[in-house]
Amino acid sequence: MSLGKGRRARGRTRVLPGTEAGATAATGRIRSWVLAVGLALLSVLVVLLDLATGDDLRVIPLLVVVPALASVFCTLRQTVWVAVWITVVVVGSGLGGDGTFWDFVFGIGFTVLACALGVAACAARIRHATEMARLRSAAVALQRQILRPLPVVTDQVFAYGLYEPIEEDRFVGGDIYEVVQSPYGTRVIIGDVQGKGLPAIGAGFAAIAAFREAAVREPTLTGVVEALEDAVVRHNVFSAQTGEAERFVTALVLGFDEGGDVQAVNCGHLPPRLLHQGRSSAVPLDRTSVPLGLAGLSRESRAEESFALPPEATLLVVTDGVTEARDAARDFYPFDQRLGDWAGHGPRELLDALHIDLEKFTGGIRRDDVAALALRRAPGDGRPRPTAAEEARPVAGAVSD
Repeated sequence: MSLGKGRRARGRTRVLPGTEAGATAATGRIRSWVLAVGLALLSVLVVLLDLATGDDLRVIPLLVVVPALASVFCTLRQTVWVAVWITVVVVGSGLGGDGTFWDFVFGIGFTVLACALGVAACAARIRHATEMARLRSAAVALQRQILRPLPVVTDQVFAYGLYEPIEEDRFVGGDIYEVVQSPYGTRVIIGDVQGKGLPAIGAGFAAIAAFREAAVREPTLTGVVEALEDAVVRHNVFSAQTGEAERFVTALVLGFDEGGDVQAVNCGHLPPRLLHQGRSSAVPLDRTSVPLGLAGLSRESRAEESFALPPEATLLVVTDGVTEARDAARDFYPFDQRLGDWAGHGPRELLDALHIDLEKFTGGIRRDDVAALALRRAPGDGRPRPTAAEEARPVAGAVSD
């Protein structure tokens, strides 16, 4: 889609932890030399203990559980070597024992069977992990293709962004955003689809596609939102016919024109934050309506309201993956407190700080997508705009091609 005079910046793709290569590396969590030393020490300990107990209590057969344990933490090659080593140790101890021939044969057969089951279990685990990694990679790639790379510069707005999908199997979320240059100014949406997984991505795509079309067609912001409502309702009808659950979308739709005010229609989303002159505050939106897809449950029609955005101010809009992030103690992320510390930052530095601090706060363990847009008015004629190099440098964690 054309952005008129706006330009789309491109950056390098970040390596995704959900890719197949990442999953393959994760299948071996123990270094080979550590495994070899530990296995040798365990074998010596068990053999000595078996010699000490004599024929009254045979300890050597207990080694057959080692390949099963290795199948959980080791690569397939490591598990095979563990199985071979355990078989050699058990056979060697049996040759030197005083048991009958059939005791020896039964012990060897049981050991070979247990080791084979351990190797088979390891192969099944790695195959499952690879399939899940491919599914995660495909879902995340689909998410990233739906969403526009950032930053985006239009006639009215500089839009910088942070987007971090959860990338965990069924927990792939449905956060959405878009920035569109239209004949009526710049229209912006940020939203969050109810639920997780590929169905949530489908609902998000329906909303994004409707926004891209309505943003350049509808003269009013409420008209844009009505088109979004119709799109989500149609998607839910189709989902019901195919056996999928119906979903709603919380969304904040903003309009920027040549004036000093920003128009907003809030459909059950978090209010934006305004950072200006070293202070941070929530923008009061008094006409918050129901999420997209639920208009039939409300008697009130959606209404537009306005608020001022000074030229040097930054408007920050986020999804609940930011405000509802938790640490190891299950405490919520102190979003507004952190913004107070960063109120003097520019848009790019603000998102960098937010990204780094969120990772530190959660320990890298998140249960929802993180999406944030930092918006600042484009300067008027005669004022400097970002250079091509500045636009091309993505924010840490931002979507890129």
